[in-house]
Amino acid sequence: MAFRVFLTGSPGVGKSTVVRQVAEELRQIGVKAGGMTTGDIRSRSERVGFEIRNLLTGEVGVLAHVNQSTGPRIGRYHVNSEDLDHIGTAAVLSAVSTARLVVIDEVGPMELTSIRFKDAVRAAVASRKPILGTVHRNAQDPLVREIKSDRKTEITEVTYGNRDTLAKVLVERFRVAPG
Repeated sequence: MAFRVFLTGSPGVGKSTVVRQVAEELRQIGVKAGGMTTGDIRSRSERVGFEIRNLLTGEVGVLAHVNQSTGPRIGRYHVNSEDLDHIGTAAVLSAVSTARLVVIDEVGPMELTSIRFKDAVRAAVASRKPILGTVHRNAQDPLVREIKSDRKTEITEVTYGNRDTLAKVLVERFRVAPG
């Protein structure tokens, strides 16, 4: 049974929502989940950016925003490299040393602009700690190919048909995961 699960699927299908639900339910039963999650930043009903959150400290920053004027450009957003490394990378590394479950949401084009973030993901995988993450479906970065081709990693597609039950299944699996 794989204790390294990366979710993939279409944009907006609910990958990050499933990850947040699993982390919260595990926290409620005493399983320490650390790492980072991402979410939308909205103005009215329009997405204008993405936040990044450290699960252990609650610290929140801006991963990318349409009004960010510097940093790598992904689509209409500029990546906030400082918050990505200060919050996201630090959260992953902290989880490797202090949490029972490492959460990495997401390994995608924005996050992959940071060499430090990539190194933190590789450190998490090398740690043999249980990992729950999301991986961008179409990313072609070597790190994404490594994750997807690793026999010890399960890639699960989130769909509109399974997203409502997937969190419960994953909570049960990670509840008993060694770590």
